[in-house]
Amino acid sequence: MNILAMDTSNQVLGAAIQQDDTILGEIVTNLPKNHSVRLMPAIDKLMQEVNMKPEQLDKIVVAKGPGSYTGVRIGLATAKTMAWALNIPVIGVSSLEVLAYQGRFFNGIICPFFDARRGLAFAGCYRFENNQLQILRKEENVAMQDLLEELKSLERSILFLSPDISIHQEQIISIVGNRAVIPEEPVHVIRPAHVIAAAKEKQAGSTHTLRPNYLRLAEAEAKWLESNKGC
Repeated sequence: MNILAMDTSNQVLGAAIQQDDTILGEIVTNLPKNHSVRLMPAIDKLMQEVNMKPEQLDKIVVAKGPGSYTGVRIGLATAKTMAWALNIPVIGVSSLEVLAYQGRFFNGIICPFFDARRGLAFAGCYRFENNQLQILRKEENVAMQDLLEELKSLERSILFLSPDISIHQEQIISIVGNRAVIPEEPVHVIRPAHVIAAAKEKQAGSTHTLRPNYLRLAEAEAKWLESNKGC
């Protein structure tokens, strides 16, 4: 089983190829550059490195958000197009669940989040039991203050994971205190191999019905709906 994974849902661009249970290769960059012109060249380079052709792929998995609206669309459009052209299944997985895998050996609550501006965050809470990811708090676009006040009442250590950790670190520590665990910067960078791990127990649906998980409307769409209310 040859699986291609890709993630452009946030600033990190990642691609990975797994053969059976072995990760053959990964490409990861953490740069504020346009994913639309870099994703396919990255996939092409990776496939050349592992000596694999597209027709040898059996499945594609992709991070479907939340995160950057544009980034999520780029990843899904690429994954769906490749899956349709190759006639293979494609599976979309939560970008937050993928990030949670960075803490799979942490004995406590794992809280991955992405900054959503204006004091908001896309966040969820998880833990690993018997090597299986368990959802403790569903993914939500939530006020960071409210989330932290809620987590403050829990009597367990909480691992915070986010590429945007620097934006909220001071607030996390001031509210959650010494139960907040904030690792070093490399741990906050999503690995595309974990996109495959997050998809392990999930079944592929129709390629055409795979949709992004934005968790909220894009600002332009929300303004349009508000201006056209009652029409």
